[in-house]
Amino acid sequence: MTPLAKRIQWAMLRAVGWYRELAPDRPSPCRFFPSCSEYAEIAIETHGPWRGGWLTARRLSRCRPFGPSGFDPVPSRDDDVTGS
Repeated sequence: MTPLAKRIQWAMLRAVGWYRELAPDRPSPCRFFPSCSEYAEIAIETHGPWRGGWLTARRLSRCRPFGPSGFDPVPSRDDDVTGS
């Protein structure tokens, strides 16, 4: 990973951390497990800032009222994530 990608990854993870600190005692409204912020953290740590950011954006697009719910883990590095 390039130094720029590492800095971007750090900034993205810090942003997720700040989001989680906004209301630490509030229950998660997320319809999925793991929660969207946990998913983002895992995806960015596992896949880096570009692919992890893409996976997070896809996940957030599915998190809506009357949308799907349930167990939705971050795909492993070996899985194909080009489909939705």
